[in-house]
Amino acid sequence: MSGELVEGSVYFYAPNKGAPVFFAVAFAASGIYHGYQCNHYNSWRLTGLYVICSLLFTVGFIVREVGAFDYSDLVKFIVSTCVIYAAPPLVALANYTILGRILYYAPYHSPIHPGRVITTFAFISFVVESLNGAGAAHVANMSLPANLQEIGRSLLKAALVIQLAVLACFVLLAVTFHRRCLRAGLRNPALLAPLYTLYASTLLITARTVFRVAEYWTVAEHDFYSGDIDPDDLSPAIRYEWFFWVFEASLMLVNHVLFNVRHPRRYLPKSVKVYLSPADGATEIMGPGYKDGRPVWVTVLDPFDLVGLVKGRDESKARKFWEGDSEGGKKEGSRVGEGQV
Repeated sequence: MSGELVEGSVYFYAPNKGAPVFFAVAFAASGIYHGYQCNHYNSWRLTGLYVICSLLFTVGFIVREVGAFDYSDLVKFIVSTCVIYAAPPLVALANYTILGRILYYAPYHSPIHPGRVITTFAFISFVVESLNGAGAAHVANMSLPANLQEIGRSLLKAALVIQLAVLACFVLLAVTFHRRCLRAGLRNPALLAPLYTLYASTLLITARTVFRVAEYWTVAEHDFYSGDIDPDDLSPAIRYEWFFWVFEASLMLVNHVLFNVRHPRRYLPKSVKVYLSPADGATEIMGPGYKDGRPVWVTVLDPFDLVGLVKGRDESKARKFWEGDSEGGKKEGSRVGEGQV
């Protein structure tokens, strides 16, 4: 806690031995409850990633706990770092899935085909996850040559910057949808409650990512390979362990518990074909579903169908099934009072 370099420690400091136990147990408990909720709500496709992320965090903190008793062990440090850093991009991917599910509930106000939120952002998340894993492995392994460690830092920088850009696009999409709903007078609690939860989750993820960006930019300023570094010149984010526990572990744990408490299936219907009637914003209607006739790979690369707009082809006209809901839709009843914002 003094910020002084501990000789032989790959962490810089002597790592805390109690915190990893707490977070391993906490993430395991949250993950078990997420698994129960996935079974209870039949929502594995919607929130199943939170079970996987909880498992990754649990394993990562268990390995960190073992490494805390031998803080010169580089292998344990690399494993725990890679596993823990692999989870947050998957948490963000889970949020993209949930936003897509919200858009299905009021598709007439969605700026984008709801299914494209998942496919497009999933593709970007795959790229981020690949960069993140490769970068963390290179940076954590101090035995690698200087040029390979520099490549690792560059990969992590790229991954973190892309995450921030994607988060900005995600918030823009959610806010645009939200404003359209409010302008149309659609204030159904079952729709707004999961949206507010996503805002809170995105704020937590953004805070964590901004910290990571600042931390790695600081790391990149120093040549650790040469060994000629004054510890006092290093950023407090590197010298003090509490930064990791606050901005990495705690923020992600709060995010997991947030979705335990405000699980999206408490508010949203099971089927993506069920949507709110544009007429009253309360009655649920079973429709044919939001379809896109273009190939999947095309929708991933061009989610807004910009090519179609340029060519004068409006694919959205064939997808506006809600305009005939009074005739072709099956009314499912109202759920306005089910979820509380």
